[in-house]
Amino acid sequence: MSAYFRIALAAGLISVAIGGARAQDQGSLNPTPLPPLANPGDPKLPAKEVFGRSLTPTELQSRSIGFYARGCLAGAKALPVDGETWQVMRLSRDRNWGNPAMISFLERFSKKAAQKGIWPGILVGDISQPRGGPMLTGHASHQVGLDADIWLTPMPDRTLTRAEREEMSAVNMVTDDGLSVDRAHWTAGQAGIIQAAAEEPEVERIFVNAAIKKALCETARGAPWMNKVRAYWGHNYHFHVRIACPAGDTGCQAQEPVPPGDGCDKSLAWWFTDEVLHPKADPNAKAKPPLTLAQMPPECRQVVLEK
Repeated sequence: MSAYFRIALAAGLISVAIGGARAQDQGSLNPTPLPPLANPGDPKLPAKEVFGRSLTPTELQSRSIGFYARGCLAGAKALPVDGETWQVMRLSRDRNWGNPAMISFLERFSKKAAQKGIWPGILVGDISQPRGGPMLTGHASHQVGLDADIWLTPMPDRTLTRAEREEMSAVNMVTDDGLSVDRAHWTAGQAGIIQAAAEEPEVERIFVNAAIKKALCETARGAPWMNKVRAYWGHNYHFHVRIACPAGDTGCQAQEPVPPGDGCDKSLAWWFTDEVLHPKADPNAKAKPPLTLAQMPPECRQVVLEK
């Protein structure tokens, strides 16, 4: 993909992914450009409005700054849209940027999975924006280039077209009631690809739907890698890989270590309670205000405003 085409696509982020930017949400073949901001340096401006309009990475030294859900990314590297063992989906989102450590991980991990005969390759969803930071739609995390979504659908043995990458949906692995995996789609391949990722030393967490965690507990209870696989809302179409702060990235804020154990205990049972499966709306609940530039790590202001 040419740099011009990538930038033109990126300008349509707001019209591409309204509603969550999930693996099942379609992209756009004809995105609508975002209007420019009158004062992008306004510290009270929602940070997502500025980061969501950043079309290129900075030329600063590559590093992750801040926390996974409150930070930015300097010197980002793009995952090529096509590789021997991966393909990038939803190109119109322009979210295939990451810390070089994450890009290296995806390339190496996908090759490992193919060599082991698990899948021919992986379909990669969102990583980060060109300068990281909050996104106009979708994720609270994915801000420092160390998170990546991998579809629970194997890569086909051909190169997908641009239209397929925007419109093809990932497959839902969970039954409608949320209690179990759908055996019509869930196979040893899905379990194997998650295990292959969790066994990589730099991986700290993998987020999956609770029903997927439950299915893994049925076959891999007690396995050391299961400690990294955590139940979380959504994640029934893809799994979310989070790697550790790279060595030398002193401005990167690490997450607390995962609790000990395989996660197949009472904490998993909570995800199948009525409180979680059928939550009651709180009429007095107020939407959390978006992060502003002033609330971001100070270095992130330089990252997002640099020409």
